[in-house]
Amino acid sequence: MSELNAEHARRAIIEHTRRLGESAAAAGPVAVVPTTPEWTIADLVEHVGQTQHWTAQIIEDRVTDFAQLPTGTAAAPADPGQWVTWLSGSADRVANAFSDGALDVPVLNAAGDDRSGARFWLSNVLNETVVHGFDAANAAGQADDIDADVAAELVSHHLAMLTSPTWETQRPGSAHAIRGTGQTLQWLATDTADGAGAWFVERRPDGAAWRAGTGRADVTVTGTAGSLLLTLTRRIPLTDVETTGVRVDGDADLIRHWLENTAHIAD
Repeated sequence: MSELNAEHARRAIIEHTRRLGESAAAAGPVAVVPTTPEWTIADLVEHVGQTQHWTAQIIEDRVTDFAQLPTGTAAAPADPGQWVTWLSGSADRVANAFSDGALDVPVLNAAGDDRSGARFWLSNVLNETVVHGFDAANAAGQADDIDADVAAELVSHHLAMLTSPTWETQRPGSAHAIRGTGQTLQWLATDTADGAGAWFVERRPDGAAWRAGTGRADVTVTGTAGSLLLTLTRRIPLTDVETTGVRVDGDADLIRHWLENTAHIAD
């Protein structure tokens, strides 16, 4: 798996958290989040801040086992006027936890892939921050741009989670639903460099598997990396091609079935 430059990832966490806080303030605490309709903006803010503090503790404590994962949570301020400051603190803490020296220390990798544990958590917390940043902007009626390289990293992370042993354990219904008999899907980004925006999935009887690159696929989904990420995480509809620019070529039912049975890790 290709890896986003760590310094870029740290900056993106801080920047997207800043945007999220501003969008949340604009929307107001009781606003419903359309893309996560069981949540209010207050719920979303608390979730993101808590996730960032929780992840920072995993890296700071060098957690190496699921049994050691932190159990405490950081309470969000009741006053929405303090949200931006609180979120800035959580973003700074988690970004600082991922110092260059911490990236390859022994830490649990919940996906069980070939990344170091810290690099897994760096992508995971970036994923939470970026996707929920879009949620907050959407609730406030605002646009939220995602850099192509950040989005591409998060598409890879998303597929790594969906095809991991952890997903099989935590979301067995989803893991079983995306098994198959050799059906193939691919996603192609139109705005990434050096072929970094191509993902190929094969649905096998023993589980779905993914790799970077292209192949002969039953269905191909093409669009900007940001649009592909938001489609995969079910934030924007697959069918609204005029608005999203996402094009589907081939067996559209196959991609619809995939999306219907893959809940995003941040949900």
